[in-house]
Amino acid sequence: MKSTIIFIHGMFQNAKSWNKWVEYFTAKGYNCIAESWPLHEGDPADLRANPPAGLGELRLATITQKYRELAASQTEKPIIIGHSVGGLITQILVNEGLAKLGVPISSVAPNGMISLDWGFAKNSAMIMNPLKGDEVFTMDLEGFQGAFANTLTIDSAKVPFEETATHDSRNVLRDCLTDDGKVDLDLPHVPLLFIAGEEDQIIPYELCEKNAEAYTDEVSFVDHRTFSNRSHFICYEPGYDEVLGFVSNWIEQKENAPAFDTTPIEIN
Repeated sequence: MKSTIIFIHGMFQNAKSWNKWVEYFTAKGYNCIAESWPLHEGDPADLRANPPAGLGELRLATITQKYRELAASQTEKPIIIGHSVGGLITQILVNEGLAKLGVPISSVAPNGMISLDWGFAKNSAMIMNPLKGDEVFTMDLEGFQGAFANTLTIDSAKVPFEETATHDSRNVLRDCLTDDGKVDLDLPHVPLLFIAGEEDQIIPYELCEKNAEAYTDEVSFVDHRTFSNRSHFICYEPGYDEVLGFVSNWIEQKENAPAFDTTPIEIN
């Protein structure tokens, strides 16, 4: 059996969004764990129709603690792959020494790091709106296609919306800008691979690059790759297999290398 991989989804999704990745890595011999955030368990359509009580009060610290305990309970340090807020949680767990490798995808950046990109500002403001308090942010098809999966047409977004989209807590994104979203970027760490989508309207690729380049330890390895014509829905939208293959190759070449190997790896 190869390493364990823990997958961490982001806002407006649950563990079902990782099904294709879990199937792929399981076939390659990895032990895959994809668990939903608290109050995100179940079928996305049911969760949209009947939002769980207390969803609007869910906090980042609660989510992070779930995956912290999950990572710490493994017999060996796992590989952690996270998307969006899950990418930030990946960075936090790497920072705490709980991972063998980390792959933040379209990751929310730590330490209050933001972008002046219009899409980032607009979408962040809508979600974090302080006037909405603990009111759940509801995701509909138009919002999903317009911001989350903007490389898809409204018609082609219907099925993935039905299959994967959930409502979510505004407090989770708000907390990303607080101490709960902080990472010590100066510490030595295991290899990190940042993945970004060129057309991402939620986490612009420039912010992913800025995040990757903010790590300062000279003996630690950080790499980043931007994929063209990809949205924030990069792990699921058409072409996801190219991203998946790139991540898989990187993992295979890095997981048995020294923890702080800085040698660049060429991946076709």
